[in-house]
Amino acid sequence: MLTLERVAAGYGSFQALFDVSLEVQAGEAVAVIGPNGAGKTTLLRILAGSLKADAGEISIPGRVGWVPQQTALYGKLTVEENLRLFARLERVEDVDGAIARMLSQTRLSDRAHDAVDSLSGGNRQRVNVAIGLLGDPDILLLDEPTTALDPVQRERVWDFLATLDATILFSTHVLPEAEYHATRVVVLDEGRLVHDGAPVGDMERAFLRWVA
Repeated sequence: MLTLERVAAGYGSFQALFDVSLEVQAGEAVAVIGPNGAGKTTLLRILAGSLKADAGEISIPGRVGWVPQQTALYGKLTVEENLRLFARLERVEDVDGAIARMLSQTRLSDRAHDAVDSLSGGNRQRVNVAIGLLGDPDILLLDEPTTALDPVQRERVWDFLATLDATILFSTHVLPEAEYHATRVVVLDEGRLVHDGAPVGDMERAFLRWVA
């Protein structure tokens, strides 16, 4: 589904990624974790195509959906109007069909005509994810998808993501999310991949060992 071979990237004199190699199979849910500045967002942005790697090879034989940490929603527009705008920007062929599918899939049909500013944080994040899904992607990339959400809202977002028929890569600082919602954990530290394996119990203790 996705292959990286010795990918490197930097910003000026700062090197964000060093020779990162990774393979992701269809159907996996891969958590990308690491300290601040480890390269998580850089890696996801490269996979999303919003940032160019300085070196290495990347193969993604399928459609990619991208959900950045900072939402790009228009608060004064309704949920449906936001979806329609982004569907046109993405050049979705069947705009009305895509909107109807996303409203149903995100369980926001009853909020379709509500302004985004009136939604809870969890529902705004559902709209954000729906935008990433408009192109019916094979792989969905999410950067800190539950940032600023309370525990109940976080769980509702994960319940929704669990229903998706897509390979998922997500970054998170909430280590239990990696433990409970990922089939695999990738750890970055100072731009280097330092661990790649199945989730383990007591993720906090394991995390401190991986990045020591």
